[in-house]
Amino acid sequence: MGIGGISIWQLLIILAIVIMLFGTKRLRTLGSDLGSAVKGFRKTMSDDGEAAKPDDNGQPDNAAEDANKGK
Repeated sequence: MGIGGISIWQLLIILAIVIMLFGTKRLRTLGSDLGSAVKGFRKTMSDDGEAAKPDDNGQPDNAAEDANKGK
């Protein structure tokens, strides 16, 4: 028994039907587009995470800039 009651043979049959319907070129393009979207999402999340990290003063980068503006 495989994932959720679906056997490996059933998954292979579904995969064969999907390949016949869409073709390998279209599936490759779809996979590439999906991969680049995930890569862009991860990059954005890591950029946001770096911006929120504290600097040497123990404050987030934007908080240090805000504190300097008030002086």
